[in-house]
Amino acid sequence: MTETLLARYDALLLDLDGTVYRGKDPVPGAADAVAAARAQGVGIRFVTNNASRAAQDVVDHLVEIGFNAVLDEVSTSGQAAAAMLAERVPAGSAVLVLGTAALETEVRLVGLTPVRSAEGAVAVVQGLSQDMGWRELAEACVAIRGGALWVACNADVTLPTERGLLPGCGALVAALKAATDREPLIAGKPAAPLLEQAAKSLGASRPLVVGDRLDTDIAGAVNAGMDSLLVLTGVSTEAEALALPVEWRPTHVAADLSGLMEGVGRSWLYLGVLAVATRAGASPHPARAIISTPVLSCQGGKDALTRQNGCEGASDRGEERGLGDARVACFCFRAAQLECLCPRVAQLECFCPRVAQGERFCCRPAQVECFCPWAWSG
Repeated sequence: MTETLLARYDALLLDLDGTVYRGKDPVPGAADAVAAARAQGVGIRFVTNNASRAAQDVVDHLVEIGFNAVLDEVSTSGQAAAAMLAERVPAGSAVLVLGTAALETEVRLVGLTPVRSAEGAVAVVQGLSQDMGWRELAEACVAIRGGALWVACNADVTLPTERGLLPGCGALVAALKAATDREPLIAGKPAAPLLEQAAKSLGASRPLVVGDRLDTDIAGAVNAGMDSLLVLTGVSTEAEALALPVEWRPTHVAADLSGLMEGVGRSWLYLGVLAVATRAGASPHPARAIISTPVLSCQGGKDALTRQNGCEGASDRGEERGLGDARVACFCFRAAQLECLCPRVAQLECFCPRVAQGERFCCRPAQVECFCPWAWSG
């Protein structure tokens, strides 16, 4: 039986908006994928940078749109920020809260005392409240300049709304940074604490971070030393992933969460392998590429793409087009009825000579059924 991507991990750390739902609507197939993961004993955490909503509110929304979520499955940046404070200041300490009542509750739950004045505050925790104004920021400025520990729930500069992008927590963090000449500790993605605490709460040793944003979800996974899956149901694209430096790319990419249940190499792309193919001087072809499907098996080296279900040797096809083995070791696309060879992955200029007519068109990974991602520009 073909190994699924899900089988490689013992926990899923799932982003919310753009990954499991879009606004008030679930992403198609997401609820089924989460249910299947639970059925296989994989731990679930819904991980959100939003510190203005209580965890129970998140659960209520998830249940309303078809996810059988429970309170213990939700991890918020407010919870992570409160935990960071509890590790650093004595129990019962006064903490100046910039944020909603939900953030106050998280501070109280870890044994600290939420306050709204700088006097006596040994720490400041900053979230987002739509009612926050100059007076609240001024109190925080006094406390921080007086030596108080400063923890921000997240550094998201903008907040997506039905009216467009509005100032997020990070925009107000920037205001305090300018006024205090200090830097806060960050709890939420792309910093590591939120993801680390979510994984720890599950006792997970092989967690997979899943999200739709390269700058928060995937960068957070990199910072936390965890594998990641970029789903193409929200903000970021596969082209943007390939344009990143190798070390900041997602481990996997899939069209949506249903990719978790597919056979390895069929509906997801192993960018850890493809990373080597992005510039001249890359490492040589491996003994066996990570991707193997019923359609394509890449054993490495020239003429190594075995003919299965009509997918021909890419090296031979390259020589037919004058590309040569040095340009493309093995790279085979098969989408719909078209078989093409893409020699320029490095610059994201995917000019693929059409086999039958020599026409040029652009192959996008989301469109392909099978490919071997080991190529280099000569």
